[in-house]
Amino acid sequence: MFSKVHKVAKQVNSIIIGKEQQIRQALVCLLAGGHLLIEDLPGVGKTTLAHALAISLGLKFNRLQFTSDLLPADVVGISIFDREKSQFIFHPGPIFSQVLLADEINRATPKTQSSLLEAMEERQVSVEGQTRNLPQPFFVIATQNPAHQVGTFALPESQLDRFLMCLSLGYPDAAAERALLMGEDRRSLLAQLPAVMQSDELMQAQQQLRQIHASAPLIDYVQSLANATRQGDLFAEGMSPRASIALLQAARAWAAMEGRDHVLPEDVQAVLIPVIAHRLRPLKSQTGKVSASSELLAQLMKRVSV
Repeated sequence: MFSKVHKVAKQVNSIIIGKEQQIRQALVCLLAGGHLLIEDLPGVGKTTLAHALAISLGLKFNRLQFTSDLLPADVVGISIFDREKSQFIFHPGPIFSQVLLADEINRATPKTQSSLLEAMEERQVSVEGQTRNLPQPFFVIATQNPAHQVGTFALPESQLDRFLMCLSLGYPDAAAERALLMGEDRRSLLAQLPAVMQSDELMQAQQQLRQIHASAPLIDYVQSLANATRQGDLFAEGMSPRASIALLQAARAWAAMEGRDHVLPEDVQAVLIPVIAHRLRPLKSQTGKVSASSELLAQLMKRVSV
């Protein structure tokens, strides 16, 4: 089953050139059953990556452009009165899909952003007093522009904590950019992509992650990392229990991608930065950045012995 995941990675790599590490991390995030946040400057391929992942995994997806005038009803749906039936009929919003591509999520107001909280945590939405389940599997792949850009609303900590991983693509290197300039248009290539996996195969692979063994010393290592963020002098607040669970689940997925049936400390370290950097705030006396930097997290890994 995991061999198909590698085929998905190979196909997505043919669309997003020169970003093998980020694509692998994105697949690990979805394999672990988590939501993915891609943060970077406009035009570096965030939306294209989300499209390529959804298509290659055989998932039904909807793309929703988040803007300042977007309302919660535009996301979850609304009931409209039907005169012929003399009753209200619920019209599902774009969130009723296996993948919701929330494009430029931080351009929507906090009220609209909050409409995703229940869906991301419980895979359901409550509309007009009725709870409706979402399709399975369900993922939110969100893109956001840097907070310093005009017209953005910062995601609150409660929202950030629901994203299992946060990735940044960055600019392509010279060889990759030349291949993009000389190659076919990426959007036309997306239209030609086949589905390498089906949704039931992805869910089966997610179930197999439970068989990836995490030993007691490995659990001790994850707990030591969490405690170090809570008690040290690097971060304003420490990792939440949800973050610890996410770190272990992502490490299991990374180990499965490596072809192993057990988790090593190296697996935890491989996913540590994308899993917890967006959840932690550095102390203001050290830096004014909103999220933790890779340098701070490198210090954390040095402090916590394996």
